[in-house]
Amino acid sequence: MLDLALARPLEAPAPRVLALDGRSGSGKTVLADRVVAAATDRGLRTALVHMDDLYEGWEGLPGSAPRLAGLLAPVAEGRTGTCPRWDWHAGTWQGEVVVPPVDLVVVEGVGSGTRLLDGLRTLLVWLEAPVPVRRERGLARDGDAFAPWWDAWAAAEEAHLAAEDTTARADVLVDGTGSAAPVVR
Repeated sequence: MLDLALARPLEAPAPRVLALDGRSGSGKTVLADRVVAAATDRGLRTALVHMDDLYEGWEGLPGSAPRLAGLLAPVAEGRTGTCPRWDWHAGTWQGEVVVPPVDLVVVEGVGSGTRLLDGLRTLLVWLEAPVPVRRERGLARDGDAFAPWWDAWAAAEEAHLAAEDTTARADVLVDGTGSAAPVVR
C-alpha cells in the first residue's frame, strides 16, 4: 500500500493521504499500523487518524465525514489540522485530534473513503472480511461494550457504504483475512 501511495503524484504542500476503509473488524487498524511503521522506517513524517475519534458515539458515523474533511483541509495547505476527539468512556467530545504538516496521513476506519476527500485523498483501500471473522475481531477488540451495538453499527455501515459506493471507488481491494493478494484497480 505504501509503495502505491508514494508512486502517486503529489501536489505540494499537500501530503499523501491513504484511506483504509472497510466494515468493522476487517483489519483496517492492523494494516494502518503496518503502513505507518513502514513509512516511518523510510524517514517519512506520518500521522495516523482513527475514525473512531471522529464518530460521535455509536450513532456518529453519519457526521464523521465533514469532521474528517475539516481536519484534513488545512493539512492539504501545509497547515496543522484539528478537530474535536470523541471520548467513548465519557460519552462526550474531549480533547482534539491534531494532524501537523506531514508527508503521509493514514486514515483508518469506516467512512475514511468518503467522497468529501476525493480531492485530498491519494489512495483508497477497501478491506473485506467475512462477517464471522469481523464480528469475532470486533468483540475481541471492544469486548462487551460493542456487543449490544454490533447490529446497529453494521446497519449504519451498510447505509453509509451504499450512499458512498466506497467499494466500487476503491483503488485497491484487500482481503482482510490475509488469504489473498491485494487487487489493484
